[in-house]
Amino acid sequence: MAAPGTPPPLAPETAGADSGGGSGEHRQLPELIRLKRNGGHLSEADIRNFVHALMDGRAQDTQIGAMLMAIRLQGMDLEETSVLTQALAESGQQLEWPKAWHQQLVDKHSTGGVGDKVSLVLAPALAACGCKVPMISGRSLGHTGGTLDKLESIPGFSVTQSPEQVQMLQILEEVGCCIVGQSEKLVPADGILYAARDVTATVDSVPLITASILSKKAVEGLSTLVVDVKFGGAAVFPDQEKARELAKMLVRVGMGLGLQVAAALTAMDNPLGRNVGHTLEVEEALLCLDGAGPPDLRDLVIRLAGGAILWLSGQAETQDQGAARVAAALDDGSALHRFQLMLSAQGVDPGLARALCSGSPTQRRQLLPHARKQEELLSPADGIVECVRALPLACVLHELGAGRSRAGQPIRPGVGAELLVDVGQWLSRGTPWLRVHLDGPALSSQQRRTLLGALVLSDRAPFKAPSPFAELVLPPTTP
Repeated sequence: MAAPGTPPPLAPETAGADSGGGSGEHRQLPELIRLKRNGGHLSEADIRNFVHALMDGRAQDTQIGAMLMAIRLQGMDLEETSVLTQALAESGQQLEWPKAWHQQLVDKHSTGGVGDKVSLVLAPALAACGCKVPMISGRSLGHTGGTLDKLESIPGFSVTQSPEQVQMLQILEEVGCCIVGQSEKLVPADGILYAARDVTATVDSVPLITASILSKKAVEGLSTLVVDVKFGGAAVFPDQEKARELAKMLVRVGMGLGLQVAAALTAMDNPLGRNVGHTLEVEEALLCLDGAGPPDLRDLVIRLAGGAILWLSGQAETQDQGAARVAAALDDGSALHRFQLMLSAQGVDPGLARALCSGSPTQRRQLLPHARKQEELLSPADGIVECVRALPLACVLHELGAGRSRAGQPIRPGVGAELLVDVGQWLSRGTPWLRVHLDGPALSSQQRRTLLGALVLSDRAPFKAPSPFAELVLPPTTP
């Protein structure tokens, strides 16, 4: 059953031996904040006391913000990060699945990007390869897109099959994958910290990111998890070395939780694929599920799903074999069929699901919400497309209604942009390079300037755009 298990109680607060000293009673929150602010080590009892305070309301908003900033500035070591992750995971319900599924239970998480529709393709592709993928995903916030919002742009799609409900078990049995939102009963302490991090400038903290990601995945009962850690101009960490630090922490903390975690470092300077925006990204995901679509998206799906997840979970003998199985699922229609089944199982009318998965790109566009008008931008000069900066593009689309600045804010699913060029190709002056889909007034002069600034041209020879995949950080015991 996908019913929740009973979470073990958090350990009672008792003082531990640590750099701050302590007596037989737990420290008060101001003392904990001061200890971490001064670079001290928080004991297991300290951390569990803090998480208890989040849950029972003792922690004031100002104290939560102060502790987050102290952690952001002073960091946490491996032990502290592991304890925080475990305490957050134990703050709510745990998921339980049939024991026979354990090796098949896998998932993927991304730290967020522009045009990142990998989950929409990866989950059904893995299901077609025999996996069970109980993907608990998130919404758009800031300049990055959210998987749930993209799926909800499909009329009827419901993300509210709470993981503790029987429906999720039924969908996994019949389809092999589902993509749902986080229940309030799952990792509620992380929900409190997540909301506070967004408004306290503490998002880019390695221990806080690690604890947030892995606490949610720990309750899913997975055997294997791959985290797509983005770096570059439109990522949380512009620097690849900082992203690698997060990747290594994720792998090490995951091992301590009994979860096999690998982390892929992938570049997020250019948008992933050619489409940015909710319904436009659904259209592009369907192209990839057709065995077509942009090569960078297909390559990343195959590397993450086959070269990492199938291999690490023991469902493929080698990375190449796993990659070949995923590529075959994309090319033979089996992944697309799983996507159609998932749509129907999660509330989409079966006729619409069938039409979306069998129709042409033009037919699909008519079935999904679309913006009222389009504007094309022309290249200001001749040159090779060196880069299309993802961040300014995403920021303009956010202004046009494709994103949200606060939780619960409505979005415009049809707003987005299509890149009409590829990185590395020759572009002549006056040639259209970007098509913007918008519902409101025409682009302002400032928005046009910002978008034109996203296009970087050079005078070097044409080249093939490199894959966004940079490296895979593996557990140290992986052969």
